[in-house]
Amino acid sequence: MIICKGKAELQKMREANLIVARVLEHLETLIRPGVTTKELDIVAEQMILEAGGKPAFKGYRGAVGSVSFPASVCTSVNEEIVHGIPSEERVLERGDILAVDVGVCYEGYFGDSAHTYPVDQVSDELKRLLKVTEESLYLGIEKVRVGNRVSDISSAVQKHVEANGFSVVREFVGHGIGKSLHEEPQVPNFGEPGRGPRLVEGMVLAIEPMVNSKGAGVRILDDKWTAVTADGGYSAHFEHSVAVTENGPWILSELT
Repeated sequence: MIICKGKAELQKMREANLIVARVLEHLETLIRPGVTTKELDIVAEQMILEAGGKPAFKGYRGAVGSVSFPASVCTSVNEEIVHGIPSEERVLERGDILAVDVGVCYEGYFGDSAHTYPVDQVSDELKRLLKVTEESLYLGIEKVRVGNRVSDISSAVQKHVEANGFSVVREFVGHGIGKSLHEEPQVPNFGEPGRGPRLVEGMVLAIEPMVNSKGAGVRILDDKWTAVTADGGYSAHFEHSVAVTENGPWILSELT
């Protein structure tokens, strides 16, 4: 069942997503060679708690196995696509790319956003991977309009990614969000336009392209969480929580 939100609920979701956005903004200033992903997780958790929120991911149980997620944010480096677990042993190096996914529960409502950052200087091809992935997110967001269908978002993402020679991950998709972190509908990053549920005012979607530099294949590590590319290629991940309004898309997880 797809749950539409009223104006007061959307404002609560905006507040949750602003916490997410501020955490990401601050973490960006800390990302540099020599920093561990665990250090970033500690800072993020402190910021979330000080803002009156709760880390949405910590203790979350996913579909793969029964192991709950042990950290407050996901930190996915290089070939890691999503759900990377922060670690004291994972030290960032010059030339890495790091996807940070932040989820917050604030006064009963959830916010969710992700961004992939270069660590110092990265190759031109990785710069292009990040650029194309972020562009695909905003092309998908442009389709968040009353009367469109979910697959209009999916198609816009896929077309841009594949036109630039990259691959869309198919095992993981975007989702509805509200009083639960994951709600209906699912929002794939691939598919033909004109299919799936019709978008109506009050729906909120977490749109999140996951794009691989090589093939689309995925495998899950023994920790039951970290998803990596099957062929060792690099992967980028960008995400925003977006509300459907009569005036077009409202990106709840943007600071401006």
